[in-house]
Amino acid sequence: MGVTTGEIKALREMTGAGIMDCKRALEEVSGDQDKAQEILVKRGIAAAAKKASRETNEGIVDTYIHSGGRMGAMVEVNCETDFVANTPDFKELTHDIAMQVVALSPKYISREDVPESDDSDPEAVCLMEQKFIKDDSKTVTDVVNEAVGKLGENLRIRRFVRFSLGE
Repeated sequence: MGVTTGEIKALREMTGAGIMDCKRALEEVSGDQDKAQEILVKRGIAAAAKKASRETNEGIVDTYIHSGGRMGAMVEVNCETDFVANTPDFKELTHDIAMQVVALSPKYISREDVPESDDSDPEAVCLMEQKFIKDDSKTVTDVVNEAVGKLGENLRIRRFVRFSLGE
C-alpha cells in the first residue's frame, strides 16, 4: 500500500525534510509517522557527519537580550552559503543558540575547547553538550545536526559571548 500525500505533508511539516525523503521513509515503515520520523533523524545525523568537513564561510551574527535588559548574548553561526544564512530556519537556529547561551551560560563551544586544567562537567560548560532549552530531550549538538539535515549544509557555531550586568 502506498502512502498518501497527506501523510507525506504531515511528516514534512514535523521534520522539515524533503518531500521524497519523507515519502521513502514512510514507505519503508508502511506509513508509521513515528518510525518514519526516527529514520529521518538518523539520516540527518548521517548527513551532518558527511558534511562536517565542508568550509563554513558564510552565516550570521545574532543577539538575544533577556527581558529586563540585564543579560544578553551574541553568537556567530556559520554555514556554507549566504542563501542558507538568510533562511528563516537558520535565523531561528542562531537566535535559539543565543538564548541558550544566556540561559545556561556555557564557557566553551565543545569538549575540545576545554583546557586540561578545567575539570568542570562538560555537560555544564560546553554549549554543544548542554540540553537544549526548548526541548530537553535533545542536546544542542542534536539540534544543530537536525538543522544540517534540514538545510543541507554544514553548520558551525563559531563563537559566542555572554553579558550580564555586574559580572
